[in-house]
Amino acid sequence: MTDPVKATCHCGAVELRVTLSDGFNTARRCDCSFCRRRSVPVVSAPLDGITVVKGADKLTLYEWGTKTAKHHFCSVCGIYMYHRRRSNPNEFGVNLYAIEGAEPKDIEPVIWHDGVNHPSDRR
Repeated sequence: MTDPVKATCHCGAVELRVTLSDGFNTARRCDCSFCRRRSVPVVSAPLDGITVVKGADKLTLYEWGTKTAKHHFCSVCGIYMYHRRRSNPNEFGVNLYAIEGAEPKDIEPVIWHDGVNHPSDRR
């Protein structure tokens, strides 16, 4: 575990305190039908690793399909903040670029996760 970091939406209505599983080392993107449209790299946090410091009433939830993944967005500015992962429901994915001090130029390129061929989609 790493020291907690601060994550905020664009308008500042939502603020999170996040303890990441392994810093930015877990950064990845997903190519599932939803994430490819969102195109934001995420980093991992344990289920007890996110505290909503401000704006819990401003977070809105989006889920579909199996409803395993639960995506939370700022209802004011629309910025994706975090989600409960479908690939591992025992952790959260957190918007890497919502984290204070995260610099895209220092982190890119970010690896891609195959969400199109997710095991839960196969019967």
